[in-house]
Amino acid sequence: MIQRPKGTSDIYLDDMKIWQYVEETARIVMHDYRYTEMRTPLFESFDLFSRSVGDTSDIVSKEMYDFEDKGGRRIALKPEGTAPIVRSYVENKLFGPEYPKPLKVYYLSPMFRYERPQGGRSRQFHQLGIEVLGSNNPAVDVEGMALAWDLLNEIGIKDVRLVINSLGKKEERASYRQALISYLEPFFEELSSDSQKRLHQNPLRVLDSKDKRDKELVKDAPSILDFLSEDSKTHFETVQAMLTALNIPFEINANMVRGLDYYQDTIFEIMTTSKVFGAETTICGGGRYNGLVEEIGGPADPGFGFGLGLERLILMIKQQEIEIPETDELDIYVVGLGEETNLETLKIVQAARQAGYSADRDYMDRKVKAQFKSASKYGAKVVITVGADELEKKIAKFKVMETSKESDVALADIYSNFESVFNTNTTDMTAFNEFFGKE
Repeated sequence: MIQRPKGTSDIYLDDMKIWQYVEETARIVMHDYRYTEMRTPLFESFDLFSRSVGDTSDIVSKEMYDFEDKGGRRIALKPEGTAPIVRSYVENKLFGPEYPKPLKVYYLSPMFRYERPQGGRSRQFHQLGIEVLGSNNPAVDVEGMALAWDLLNEIGIKDVRLVINSLGKKEERASYRQALISYLEPFFEELSSDSQKRLHQNPLRVLDSKDKRDKELVKDAPSILDFLSEDSKTHFETVQAMLTALNIPFEINANMVRGLDYYQDTIFEIMTTSKVFGAETTICGGGRYNGLVEEIGGPADPGFGFGLGLERLILMIKQQEIEIPETDELDIYVVGLGEETNLETLKIVQAARQAGYSADRDYMDRKVKAQFKSASKYGAKVVITVGADELEKKIAKFKVMETSKESDVALADIYSNFESVFNTNTTDMTAFNEFFGKE
C-alpha cells in the first residue's frame, strides 16, 4: 500500500472544519487590519533562501528541500514565507508610487522543511504570515504583534505569552557577535556539539540552544541590549511603550535571537507551555528585517513580519477544547422511497441548490428510516419526501423538522420556482425565510 510521505498529513472531515474556521477567522482579522493576500510559488530559486535566510542557518544547511530541475536550475521548496514575498516585492516593483505605502500583505501557505516530525512540527507544514514593507515606524512592529495577539484571542487560545527583544542594526549585531564569541570560547569544550559548530558561524544561535549545559553557560553572557545604538534603543523603547499603551502584556528576553539571519531591531515570539507539546513551544514569531529588500536587489525599504504555525495552533485548539462554530448547516434533505424516485430526488435537490439552499439526498438506496436518521444526523431543517404515491400524484411531502409541520407541495412548483412552494403551502413565508436566514 502506498502511504503518505513521512512528516505530512491528510486533513479531512472534522479536522477540516477546524482548519477552515482558523483560516476564515484569520481572513476576517486581516481584513480588519487592512492586509491583502499575496500568493507566491511553492518553489523558488535556492539562492533566494541562501542569500536571505543565511547559509549557516539550520534551514539552509540542514532542513531545506532542494533539487536540480530538468533545466539544471537549483530549486528549493519554500521553507519560510518572508523571502518569497520580498522577492515578489522587488521583482514586481511593488515599491513604486502607484502602490500603497507601506505595503501590507498576508499569506496562507504550505512550507517544507526536512526535520524530525513531532507534535506540531511536520515536513510539510502550513503558515499564516504577514509582511509590511516600506515603513520604519515602530508602530508597524506593534501593530503586527497586536494582530497576532488579537487573532489568538479571537480564536479563543489561552496559555500564551508575548516575548520581545531587539537585535539592533547590522553593525551593532556584528560587535555583539564578536563579544559573544570571546565570552564563549573559554567554554568551548563544555558546549553541546551543535553549539560548538555554531560558535564561529552563527554564535547568536547558541543563546537559544535547548541544551541544559548551554543554557547554564549563556546565563552570564553579554546582553545584546548593551550593544544597541541610541537609535535602536529609542526604537525598542517606543515598541515597549506602545505595547503597554495597548494593554498587551509582554516580557523581554535578551537571549532570544530567532533562527533567521535577516532579523534586526525588534523580534518577538508568542510562546506557550501547553501540555500538548511537552515543553515550552513557540507558535508565532517574527520581527523587523530592514536590509533584506536591498539584499535581494531592491531599494533600501524596511520590513516587518511574522509567521504563525497552523499545525501547532490546531493542536492547541483541540487540547483546549475550543468550540468551533457550526458553518456546515444543511437546509434540505430529500428522501426518496424506491429506485423509481432516483431521478425525481436528484431534480428536487438541484432545484433547492439553485434557489440558494444547501441540500443533500441519499445515494445508497437506504431504507426510509435510515434516510430520516441521516437527515437528523446532519441537522436538516427541512425534509422533502418522494415515494411511488407522490410520483403518481406529482407531489412531494414537505416537513419542517423543528415544528414537525407537514404539507404536500406540487413538483411543478418546485421546479418552476422553489420558493413558490412555500408561498402556496405555508401560512408564514416571512417566518420561513427568517428561519433560513434569507432576505
